[in-house]
Amino acid sequence: MCLILFSWDNHPKYKLILAANRDEFYKRPTDSLSRWEENQGVLAGRDLTGGGTWMGIHDHNRFTALTNHRDPSRLLTDAPSRGDLTTDFLLSEQAPSEYFASREAALDQYNGFNLLVGDFHQMGYFNNVNNEFQLLPSGTYGLSNAVLDTPWPKLQKAKAAFEQVVAQSDNPDLAALYGVMQDRALAADDELPQTGVPYEWEKAISAIFIETATYGTCCSTVLTITHEGEGVIRELSYPVGNRTASEKVIEFDWSAFK
Repeated sequence: MCLILFSWDNHPKYKLILAANRDEFYKRPTDSLSRWEENQGVLAGRDLTGGGTWMGIHDHNRFTALTNHRDPSRLLTDAPSRGDLTTDFLLSEQAPSEYFASREAALDQYNGFNLLVGDFHQMGYFNNVNNEFQLLPSGTYGLSNAVLDTPWPKLQKAKAAFEQVVAQSDNPDLAALYGVMQDRALAADDELPQTGVPYEWEKAISAIFIETATYGTCCSTVLTITHEGEGVIRELSYPVGNRTASEKVIEFDWSAFK
């Protein structure tokens, strides 16, 4: 993912409310949200180049999502796929804090990333640029391609709109959440962050919903899990090339694993 907004243990009905956009080069092959054939408990999309996922859940009380940390000066040409981290957590049985402790020594071999890992009791966040791990308290958060809650214009705008939608009703308006993630407005030049990419690229990717000739927002995902453990994950894929727009909706139940 490249933009994640989420309310964690901060709503009277929902343990987790999340809206996210996945931005990618259109030509990179992927599978959309589905149950994995070899691991039926996993609900996730799949990167067919690296083999991992950008975001997913497991029926047995597991959630994970990943964003890249943008810094062209620190790219490693021989780094392993960051999607291995999300898949590894989904298939493990460790609590978030235990997972990080067991892998901390090897995390600097990856290119920069932000990783969210959660179960029904903990939501953990790790950034391998600052080597920072924390268990997140109740609250609303935003994550893009810098560290958690970095005040980039797109993140501040999206987070404020997300909070407004979530606060309006006991049941968040799904169309409104998708609407937040489909905002195509670009940031003003004097608000653009300086992340080491050319101005034209910085401008294009300053939008919540990105559209360029070769790269952009490929799907939006909305995930909700109640305090009782009832969950729904929705993925709306957007037209690219000959692909048509489509939405997948999959329900799951964590009540036995609270």
